[in-house]
Amino acid sequence: MAISSFKTRYKAEPITFSEIDDVRYLHFGTPWVQGAMNLKNPFKIELEYAQMMMAYILFLDEPAQVAQLGMGCASLTKFIYKNMPVTHSTVVELNPDVVSAAYAMFKLPRDTSRITVVQDDAANWVTQQEGGFDVLQIDLYDATARGPVCDSVQFYQDCYAALKETGMITVNLFGDHPSFEKNMKNLNEAFGGRVLALPEIHDGNRIVLAFKGAPLNVEWRDLYARAEQVKAQYKLKAKRWVSSLKAVVTTKTFSI
Repeated sequence: MAISSFKTRYKAEPITFSEIDDVRYLHFGTPWVQGAMNLKNPFKIELEYAQMMMAYILFLDEPAQVAQLGMGCASLTKFIYKNMPVTHSTVVELNPDVVSAAYAMFKLPRDTSRITVVQDDAANWVTQQEGGFDVLQIDLYDATARGPVCDSVQFYQDCYAALKETGMITVNLFGDHPSFEKNMKNLNEAFGGRVLALPEIHDGNRIVLAFKGAPLNVEWRDLYARAEQVKAQYKLKAKRWVSSLKAVVTTKTFSI
């Protein structure tokens, strides 16, 4: 296991697990779910909101460099490893026990040629990046699992700077929590208004997409066609994502 480690003042939250039927869950010492794995299909993304974190593939070709800020049970990293052979994943996680659990309990591959694990605070790590990533997937929650622990304008500006000239971030937010409006405001400021929030799903999560690069002029028929390709290639419910976008963007075409 190759892990780059950075000293930080950090009190680790307790890592606990539960299992219901064929699904193993990760917790930080509370009932809140921080990740899930199907024991019969460990490379599948089990939770719907986590599947929606992959919605960037509606707009970008298979990326070369993806960073996951907040490891959870590494479901996104494992999915990318299994299904995107040209993609390298960098995973940033502050709690070393979460990293250990990902390997021991959630079957994260120990392939250091395609997966780099960095033990650091995501807010610190992102300031050190210089436009090398196609995508950042951001899912940063503590034991209470409500508002993100990194949500400032500066943090999102640093995420913008960490992307290549054309890139995207996907962010997991809670739609029914006061932090949602704050994060949307800060994301819009950092990304110049190029932000789309998917509708809230049954668990309360809202996945937000933010874009960097030349503006995109999108026709729904093209996006649905791309969704068909994504469904066929990755077995993800991409048409549902497009329909969700259409629910919040009511024009026949849209620019972002």
